[in-house]
Amino acid sequence: MNFTMSTQLIIKDKIEIEKLIKVTSFKKEIRKTNPHKHKNYFEIIYLSCGSGYHYIDLNKYMISPPVMFFVRQEQVHYWDITTEPDGYVIIIRKSFVEKSLDSELKSLITKISSECCLQLSNTNTIDKLLELLVAENEANDENSFHITEGLLKSLLAKVLQVSEPVVHNKGHESDLFQSFIQQLSSGNGIKNKVAYYAAKLNTTPQNINIACQKSIQKPAKDVLDGFVLNEAKRLLLYTNKTVSEISFALEFSDPSHFVKYFKKIVGSTPRSFRKDSW
Repeated sequence: MNFTMSTQLIIKDKIEIEKLIKVTSFKKEIRKTNPHKHKNYFEIIYLSCGSGYHYIDLNKYMISPPVMFFVRQEQVHYWDITTEPDGYVIIIRKSFVEKSLDSELKSLITKISSECCLQLSNTNTIDKLLELLVAENEANDENSFHITEGLLKSLLAKVLQVSEPVVHNKGHESDLFQSFIQQLSSGNGIKNKVAYYAAKLNTTPQNINIACQKSIQKPAKDVLDGFVLNEAKRLLLYTNKTVSEISFALEFSDPSHFVKYFKKIVGSTPRSFRKDSW
């Protein structure tokens, strides 16, 4: 895909400052966009029509409707759409989640934020719920927040019921490399040890490293680091886990090791990243 190069990454803000959530139709004129990030919100994109590709953090996903994409605010994404798209976009600010008193809704948002792409099967209920969400978004009266909470909770629960994760397409990769990526993309949490995944795949860390070098010219540790950092950022932004809890969830030996690791690669401490990102 060709796109215009820029010296600075584009930051898009597609929601009015006073709004906590926005639900609208996907713009049919969108075809190709430059790589960009979103300004302090989580975006859910549902496509019922269209073809082409969606790139999220340099991972390539084929648009195969009905499909739903999830873009966290720290991720870079762009579109290469070849036929007219149709669908919906939901933009959720952290302030919406904070205002909600519905713990089940918060749990669903946390769970679904770990996904990038879900292939959907039966979308009749999903279509109806999205139509209702758009209508409520336009009504925007004193009861709209609570109605939106209920509709959004129903939508996310239904999506998880009728979907399966899509592994991104990186081309002709080795079977072992693809298996490694599938393990990292499984949604079962990330462990900060190549040896952990080698054991699950009945191989050695050395073999995984060779597979990564042959497929993408990167060592296995670099591939794992990318997933560890994405998971750490997700947990910092979309859960209330402490830095210590996150470090142990990712199987760092102690929180100080995790803080040093995070700061070395990201350039800020986990606490600073959490504070400054929203």
